[in-house]
Amino acid sequence: MSAAIVLGVIAILIISVIKIHNGIINRYNATVRAWADVVTEERNKNQLFPEIERLAESFKEHEGSVLKGVTELRAAISRISENDIDTHQLKAIQTQTSSLIKNLVAVSEAYPELKSSEVFNNVINKFTLQQDNITASLRIFNRNVELFNSGIEIFPNSIVNNTFTKKVRLNRFHDHAAEAGFDYKPNF
Repeated sequence: MSAAIVLGVIAILIISVIKIHNGIINRYNATVRAWADVVTEERNKNQLFPEIERLAESFKEHEGSVLKGVTELRAAISRISENDIDTHQLKAIQTQTSSLIKNLVAVSEAYPELKSSEVFNNVINKFTLQQDNITASLRIFNRNVELFNSGIEIFPNSIVNNTFTKKVRLNRFHDHAAEAGFDYKPNF
């Protein structure tokens, strides 16, 4: 009877370890998928660049900086990898995007005929919608990172992870400029 109890306990431990290991892998894969969604949304911005370039081309003599910004942003987006989660690279892309939008707004204010253009307004609206999609994707990514990190740090998951799975904490995406705008700082 005692051998059956020992075997039962061993079987329960093995099943528990397998279940914890599979949970860690599932959360990791969900995070990787969420990152791929962020990258996909960033790359969808590339579809807007030809329209932005056409607009800037019409004001090329005056606004070469818009074309340069589009080219640099397009290059940065093409370098981002779905397989390598690099939140620092994405932060640089978000900074470039903000700069490009500010540049476009400045161009539109300098040229009232551009600002009143239906094409310009359409492009700006699409660009804004795309940024909203990226923001939503980042929220999902950050939530998956949180679940994954918690899943490898809590007990007994941490023992299984350190012994078998060996996954490391992932960095969440955060915007230092946005965080600096708050007076309140939590004491994490």
